[in-house]
Amino acid sequence: MTPTREQAFALLTDYTKSDSLVRHGLSVEAVMRHFARKHGEDEQKWGVIGLVHDLDWEMFPEEHCAKTREILESAGWPDDYIRSIMSHAWGFVTDVKPEHVMEKVLYATDELTGLITATALMRPSRSILDLTAKSVRKKWKEKSFAAGVDRDVIASGSEMLGVELTDLITETIEAMRTVADDIGLRGEPAGGNHGTE
Repeated sequence: MTPTREQAFALLTDYTKSDSLVRHGLSVEAVMRHFARKHGEDEQKWGVIGLVHDLDWEMFPEEHCAKTREILESAGWPDDYIRSIMSHAWGFVTDVKPEHVMEKVLYATDELTGLITATALMRPSRSILDLTAKSVRKKWKEKSFAAGVDRDVIASGSEMLGVELTDLITETIEAMRTVADDIGLRGEPAGGNHGTE
């Protein structure tokens, strides 16, 4: 079977009740779709994979990824979808190394969406619409800020993709802006300007 977006979202919300985790799934979905378009790849497939990548995190944190594999296999999801989802936790709870560009994008941007969200919420506007990569880079250097975000993973993913870190941040912000309302980051940007510091 080829999973639809509706099936993926239904699965996500079956296993995830936390608004912040659902928003994380929606953020990563938007980023994956953005990069799929950029690479001329299957936007639906990339998006669905991004949406459910943390499917088991809330209910089964000790079995992260293993439980997702079990859930998706029993739902009849294709092996390559499952493999890609496993690869986002490479070096932590799986030994599935990101190989395809889709897997590298997921690996590089999963943690990054968390850092971007945290940075946007610290701004007076509480908006992603006026957030810049420069602001995120400033927060990147503050190790105590969003301390749960693994900067090494983001840097490693950026290197895997052969993309400069600032460019990766810029592209990820741009992608997340497309779902600003859904992820609670529309806020109140000053004058609707997307380029302010």
